[in-house]
Amino acid sequence: MAWSQARETARRAGLRPLPPVGLPLAAALGHTLAEPLTALTDLPAFDTSAMDGWAVAGPGPWRVAGRLLAGQAAVAPLTDGTAVEIATGAQLPHGATAVLRREHGTTDGTLLRDCGPRPLTTGQDVRPRGQECRRGEALLPGGTPVGPAVLGLAAASGHDRLVVRRRPVVELLVLGDELLASGVPGPGLVRDALGPLLPPWLRASGAEVVEVRAVRDDFGLLRDALRHSTADVVVTTGGTAAGPVDFLHRALVEAGARLLVDGVAIRPGHPMLLAELPSAELPGTRHLVGLPGNPLAAVAGTVTLALPLLHARSGRSAGGPAPAPAAVDLPGHPTDTRLVPVRRTADGVVPLAFDGPAMLRGLARAEALAVVPPGGAAAGDLVELLATP
Repeated sequence: MAWSQARETARRAGLRPLPPVGLPLAAALGHTLAEPLTALTDLPAFDTSAMDGWAVAGPGPWRVAGRLLAGQAAVAPLTDGTAVEIATGAQLPHGATAVLRREHGTTDGTLLRDCGPRPLTTGQDVRPRGQECRRGEALLPGGTPVGPAVLGLAAASGHDRLVVRRRPVVELLVLGDELLASGVPGPGLVRDALGPLLPPWLRASGAEVVEVRAVRDDFGLLRDALRHSTADVVVTTGGTAAGPVDFLHRALVEAGARLLVDGVAIRPGHPMLLAELPSAELPGTRHLVGLPGNPLAAVAGTVTLALPLLHARSGRSAGGPAPAPAAVDLPGHPTDTRLVPVRRTADGVVPLAFDGPAMLRGLARAEALAVVPPGGAAAGDLVELLATP
């Protein structure tokens, strides 16, 4: 299957978004808005001083009477020729026409004068009511990932809770007798790189990773792990090819799964797969993404199948690949799409060394993955860029 077709298949497989839930702000982090975020108040809710200084009425000089701090109710209305000392964020009293910055004012204890570099203008250093939004205004669309800035905006606009999508529950099965979880590997053994790499990436993409489990090269163990999993999405690493201990295809048949994607014309990572797992609830609500065991190949499988599926299940509006020019020729595979770790320069993107299927050194320095079409891309050609972990 072609790369773009595989991504679209993964997206469509997950088009039944998970149900919405209402959560307190702190618990909503990492979820996805299930409905637009609407302002419950004007922002700011009143005319506000943008600077420490004096709220003044009319032209100067001004007689100063009193002080206003943030959180205090406004004093009596100001009349022309009067002022009140004011702190940043405090509510402007009625009648104030501008704020004179502290560094631009001088006072002899009775009168305040403007000594700034330019004459004070009406509305200067005032944040008018509703400058950012009005009550009832839609601030963010549904499908927006909830990050720290979204939490801040929600709080500022009056929300204590958010309606978000339930996060897809993911179980990661790391397959292979040769993998070590710690220490320096000995003869015939390798460190598991995907156990540390994938969970934080999947969480950042909207998933709730509940378990990372090593599964030995044993058909029965793998079959039972698939049968007994209750996760929305099972992600496996390794076992997708046709080697002597690559049991994944057979285990999927025994578990009653339906293959949706079985191999993608992409390098590295072509022996990746996507399957629909049996569900006690609705068909098409549980899936398995089979990633190759080589690290960079698994990364290619993640951006091709896992992320589009997770974004669709969480109702997340994920942007598509961004185009950028190639600064130099990007060699391609004769018939398959290549994903190449690249860095950005003033002239476009350049490839990085160490881009073999089992390598992560290039990826660790990469700013993106370039989608190189079959046959390659010439210098100056636009190529699509995908976000790296």
